[in-house]
Amino acid sequence: MSKNFISASALLVSFVLIFYSCKHEPEVLPGPPEPSDTLANGIPCSPDTSYFVNDVLPVLISGCALSGCHDAASASDGVVLTSYETVMSTADIRPGNPGDSDLYERITDDDLDDRMPPPPMAALSPEQIQTIVRWITQGAKNNYCDNGCDTTAFTFNAVILPLINNHCKGCHNGAQPSGNIRLEDYPTIRQAALNGSLYGAVSHQPGFSPMPQNAAKLPDCNITQIRKWIENGAPDN
Repeated sequence: MSKNFISASALLVSFVLIFYSCKHEPEVLPGPPEPSDTLANGIPCSPDTSYFVNDVLPVLISGCALSGCHDAASASDGVVLTSYETVMSTADIRPGNPGDSDLYERITDDDLDDRMPPPPMAALSPEQIQTIVRWITQGAKNNYCDNGCDTTAFTFNAVILPLINNHCKGCHNGAQPSGNIRLEDYPTIRQAALNGSLYGAVSHQPGFSPMPQNAAKLPDCNITQIRKWIENGAPDN
């Protein structure tokens, strides 16, 4: 056997081994995608940020997404304001530019025939409008935050009133409040608390209309805070 043949054979064997070694190397798969910066989970709340889930959606649900207006069944003018997806796809939101967003134009319109919410419902408060403006200016993200919930904290001004304003006041104010129940200020909220209608509605007890209307039930922690405040005599504290 010639040296040239042996050398050629060795070269062929080496080539085959290298080829199969390369061909069968484990494939390097891409890593998991970077987490989205829109719906961020567990981010501590900042007073300088408007969060869609915490701040904006409750206002839209209680003030706009009502039967006959902008809930999924009615979809007045084709606008549905019950979720981030429907708000962004039907309310002509221009992220970063509230002045060109139809939602902003409607909630600030001086013409009562075009203003949302429509009369006899009360207009959104300046604070609620500013929350929506800030959210659009900050990019109209599908964001939320979480500072935790402390069931030992249940004072009226720090805990109960913000809950009512965000989740209930839109339906329960103005000339014709839903269910003829007003939740506009301390006296009206206290009355609903002491006659059982507030807790019965938010805890979805039989015989009460579940609240917030057209929205998810309040977290158990918030319901506990309301119950403890009522059991404590519903004070203006």
